[in-house]
Amino acid sequence: MYHSDIKLKEGAFFVSDAHYSSFRPDFLEFLKAIQAKKLLPTQIILMGDIFDALFGEVGATVMKNKEAIDIINELSNDLEIIYLEGNHDFNLKNIFPKTQVFKIAQQPIVCSYNENKVVLAHGDFDGVFLYKLYTIIIRNSFILKFLNLFDTYILNKLDEYLGKKDDCKKLEWFEDFIQKRIESKYESNYFIEGHFHQNVRIRLRDITYINLAAFACNQRYFIVKSIKDKLFLQEYFFMKER
Repeated sequence: MYHSDIKLKEGAFFVSDAHYSSFRPDFLEFLKAIQAKKLLPTQIILMGDIFDALFGEVGATVMKNKEAIDIINELSNDLEIIYLEGNHDFNLKNIFPKTQVFKIAQQPIVCSYNENKVVLAHGDFDGVFLYKLYTIIIRNSFILKFLNLFDTYILNKLDEYLGKKDDCKKLEWFEDFIQKRIESKYESNYFIEGHFHQNVRIRLRDITYINLAAFACNQRYFIVKSIKDKLFLQEYFFMKER
């Protein structure tokens, strides 16, 4: 775990798994609402897979997402933005120079809220060996520069596949999986992650585990609230004004 000096703020926005693309444009409208001060976060925590495909060294993915990237960079001039890289968006530090970007190798990260210890992760940090090997290979700069030679073909195929993918299904095995994965391994008050798209809160022995809803499914985001100095994430639905 990476121990950061991040302090979560009352009124901070949590957004996870927006999977922004031409098939899912809502996240761009959400950013525009913040830009226009129709939404007023005190801090923004992006929990990974915010973009369906954004890879640092593949220029086509940057150009494809340029409008959303530019707004995040504009917002980061005045707002603290924390970005946990996911499995769809990585090698981002040069793309978001004023944002605190955490690679998969740094996750989970430890931060605080009042007197509470809070652990944050995208969610894919502890896969099986073959998955971990894949994450190392796919993030390699040389591999990504090679992919630049075929970026148009690869992105078209990727868009076609991701456009058909069901990101919103319930995982019946999820609670048992989390108990085995989290309960005895981490010392904290809260463990918050995305990746699995389940929108559940599970009370373990000493930890409150929260898996965030995917913004991609129905535009849910979460705002940090305080109840007797305890962390509470209040769920909201974003709807574009007509």
